[in-house]
Amino acid sequence: MLNGFTNLKNASGTDFGERMLNKVASESIRRLFSKSESVEVSIRCSPSSKLLQGSLDSFKMGGRGLLIRKDFWVEEMRFETDAVALDFGSVLSGKIRLKQPTQAIAQITLTEAGINEAFKSELVVKKLQNVTEPALMNLSGGEPVSFSDIALKLLPENRIQIFAKALLPNNTLPVSMTATLAIERRRRVAFQNPQFEPEAVPEELRSISEVLTMAFAEILDNMVDLDRFDLDGVLLRINRLETQGDHLVFSGYAQIERFPNIA
Repeated sequence: MLNGFTNLKNASGTDFGERMLNKVASESIRRLFSKSESVEVSIRCSPSSKLLQGSLDSFKMGGRGLLIRKDFWVEEMRFETDAVALDFGSVLSGKIRLKQPTQAIAQITLTEAGINEAFKSELVVKKLQNVTEPALMNLSGGEPVSFSDIALKLLPENRIQIFAKALLPNNTLPVSMTATLAIERRRRVAFQNPQFEPEAVPEELRSISEVLTMAFAEILDNMVDLDRFDLDGVLLRINRLETQGDHLVFSGYAQIERFPNIA
């Protein structure tokens, strides 16, 4: 019976077992995201009898319009594994259980609009409110300083331009800077070589705005750690990034420990 199951083909030659596994995997992966526009899974197993031993030749996933942790939009995410070992019995019960962790080549694409939406998320806003860095406290008479209205623009060669507002107890001052994005330790996005951009700031405010801008750059440089955005059972590591027009593309790998169960 099981041999007949794995040898069953549809008109296009797609194995029935692979099609069922694609469906279960797609539903499992959708559960990683708060929302998803589309999630597509492609599994290859030849000959199909290998599926009974839980042996897959490759596993590909592509998703668009993905929302992580209800706040962070991903335009596109793709990953592809080499051989994968799974418990085929779990598939028959509507689940996917890996026999051992596997790694995949990964690519993640963010948009400029999605990044700016992320600056409005509760997690990020908390990091930018009531900052008590000594350099800022000296300017504010000992009171905490907050930053708001962040607007980021992607530039060629991995550079960015950022405008923001610094909220002092009795005043609101502009923040204007450029920086270069880089990856550190495969998990942290660094804001390197920050430069104050005086042209966007009134001349009489430039001196204090520059101090605020450099302090803001330091906050950003310590903020974006991918470990804070890990998906359930999936550890992301980035080898490189690249700005492409209004898109920011990360390339690296994903270590998949487990798939989420379908409720």
